Amino acid sequence: MLYTVMKRVVAPTARLVWRPKVEGLENIPTTGPVILAPNHLSFIDSIVIPMVVPRRVSFLAKAEYFEGTGVRGALSRYFFGSLGHVPVRRGIGRAARASLDTAAAILAAGGAFAIYPEGTRSLDGRLHRGRTGVARMALESGAPVVPVGLVGTDQVQPVDAKLPRIRPVTIRFGKPLDFSRYAGMHESLPVLRSVTDEIVYRILDLSGQDYVDRYQAGTTDQAA
Repeated sequence: MLYTVMKRVVAPTARLVWRPKVEGLENIPTTGPVILAPNHLSFIDSIVIPMVVPRRVSFLAKAEYFEGTGVRGALSRYFFGSLGHVPVRRGIGRAARASLDTAAAILAAGGAFAIYPEGTRSLDGRLHRGRTGVARMALESGAPVVPVGLVGTDQVQPVDAKLPRIRPVTIRFGKPLDFSRYAGMHESLPVLRSVTDEIVYRILDLSGQDYVDRYQAGTTDQAA
């Protein structure tokens, strides 16, 4: 219900207000499993992408959004759950693996799933080294990966800002990446690293950010 309201009411209104510039939307397959791999600059990234993509898109979301107490916690669980977000606890292998299993089920059913290769949003505006969860997801599912470059979302809602501001936003969708040549090699760490780096470099081309070859503070090369 909430997802339908967001797509039919909130999304058109938001597009009128922010007028995002969208490039390469035709690169997203209209049917079948697909992984969207964006850079991550702001909390609103997980709202902006579903706002412009015709298909329903599910995201990994911090487990904390699903664990609050009281009315605020219940509203948070309802909001993120209704949007199809999947909770993930950072830095805990089994929990991250369970989240990826949920993502795999969505892809197996022909859905669209988005995952931030950086693992968390960039605090300095640069694109950071990707974690290998996106590569593992791609190789295990066989789904194509569409790299996404977000520009300006950090100006709409900077870190710690409570309300979004009206600023220019650009969303660029790159051509799908096919990693079928690595089928059956999802346990190879060098292959996972290579696939992740290829995805991140494509994101870099689309976002125009500076790149730093280290993980964003507080992340490690875990499964998600």
